[in-house]
Amino acid sequence: MLALIDTATQDHGAPRSQAGVAYEAIRGDIISGRHIPGKKLKIQELAGDLKVSPGAVREALSRLVPEQLVESWDQRGFSVAPLSITDLADLTDLRCEIETIALRRSLARGDLIWEGNVLAAAHRVGATPLPAPGRPAAESRAWVSAHAAFHHALIAACDSRRLLALHEQLFEQSERYRGLSIQTESKRDVTAEHQGMVVLALARDVDGLVDAVTAHLRATTELIVDGARSEA
Repeated sequence: MLALIDTATQDHGAPRSQAGVAYEAIRGDIISGRHIPGKKLKIQELAGDLKVSPGAVREALSRLVPEQLVESWDQRGFSVAPLSITDLADLTDLRCEIETIALRRSLARGDLIWEGNVLAAAHRVGATPLPAPGRPAAESRAWVSAHAAFHHALIAACDSRRLLALHEQLFEQSERYRGLSIQTESKRDVTAEHQGMVVLALARDVDGLVDAVTAHLRATTELIVDGARSEA
């Protein structure tokens, strides 16, 4: 008989393996842009930098392939997945679909604790300086973290572990692109967009919130595409 486990009661505080350490480090460096698109990821070099075994690095890179952050080539090793307008459009479309499902479920299930978490996350991202050219990297990372926490808070009550995991994966893949929008001049008021989402969420205006969030995502995509085409 198949034994089922309660994942909610599992202990996730166990020490991380070398492969886990390598996975998190390489993944973070790809998302932040430290490892640029197309860069060849040399196993021995990464193992030395991260002070882990080559086998741990290989396992970490293999885990990043299905996340579409790394590409694997027969006999040629691994490289950082490229960025493209076509991929960005596909990613944005999928994100909008997943956001719609997650938001509808979250607003239907959210309680007062969820509302408080949304308000707290909105306050944090609104009080954190937006990334800008020339601004210290630590400040940019702080906003990126607060921004991710805000969008997670909106869907946190969706009551689906798999949906939350997929949302996080797509969000982080989008972060590789979102950084490009920082270089594009815009009169866009991102803080006001976030505040509008909060009002709609607390009013349980599902259709209004879905429209606001998808417009928010597509606005970023349009900025990136316009910037890329102006430089071509």
